[in-house]
Amino acid sequence: MSGTLRNPTIRSGRSFDLGKMNLRQLWVAYLTYPTILLYFALIAVSFAFAGHLFAGWRLTIVTVLAVIMIYPLVWYLLHRYVLHGHLLYKSRFTAALWKRIHFDHHQDPHLLDVLFGGPATTLPTIGAVTIPVGWLIGGPGTAATAFCAGVIITCIYEFFHCIQHLNYKPRARWIQRMKAYHVLHHFHDEDGNFGITSYVVDRALGTYYGEARTRQRSPTVFNLGYTSEQAERYPWVMRLTGHAPKDRPDGARPESGERAPPPQGARHVA
Repeated sequence: MSGTLRNPTIRSGRSFDLGKMNLRQLWVAYLTYPTILLYFALIAVSFAFAGHLFAGWRLTIVTVLAVIMIYPLVWYLLHRYVLHGHLLYKSRFTAALWKRIHFDHHQDPHLLDVLFGGPATTLPTIGAVTIPVGWLIGGPGTAATAFCAGVIITCIYEFFHCIQHLNYKPRARWIQRMKAYHVLHHFHDEDGNFGITSYVVDRALGTYYGEARTRQRSPTVFNLGYTSEQAERYPWVMRLTGHAPKDRPDGARPESGERAPPPQGARHVA
């Protein structure tokens, strides 16, 4: 993939830096990224299975709608209570998992490699959420349909997640708002706005906020509570990282720690 984009300035370490990429470069990176290509292949395979075991249009449509409805809730619960939880980093056996699936993303929000979830964790989760729902609705045919729908939604989530960290101001106002809310999650207070494409569950459960001025800035917005003190007590993530947890993005001035700048194109919160 490194040969698909010629501009070396968009690379940061082992990953493309979304803060330096434009929309065209994102499309190239996204459509050639190995994880996304794997998802596309699984969509094709599960779609073929769903067609071979077709359960009828009514059950198929019900299955797709069920997956669409439960996905935001499942994502919210996982994001809030697992990815932002402290349990995983407190064990040497799960510290690497927590570091990979979310800590690295909050430490460097623009790095593409850690923005995408790893297939080893995302695919079992998608299967565990969607396949039982589909099976209960109509058996193996709708189970395949549910899994297919889950992977498609994941691809959509991942693309919009990239947009939210991209050096790009969307033209559509609804995407601007979506991006602004996610920027607040990463640069102001991580204990809110857990959604990606929808903030309905955040609104229902009281974690939505639309403007920075409505909340104090969180001192743990970049380290998710894995502070230097916690790192001394539970050192496994720090050992894997090779340095103490950061409390501000790379390149931020010390005095700017109270209000780190959001990515270009997402400075104004509607």
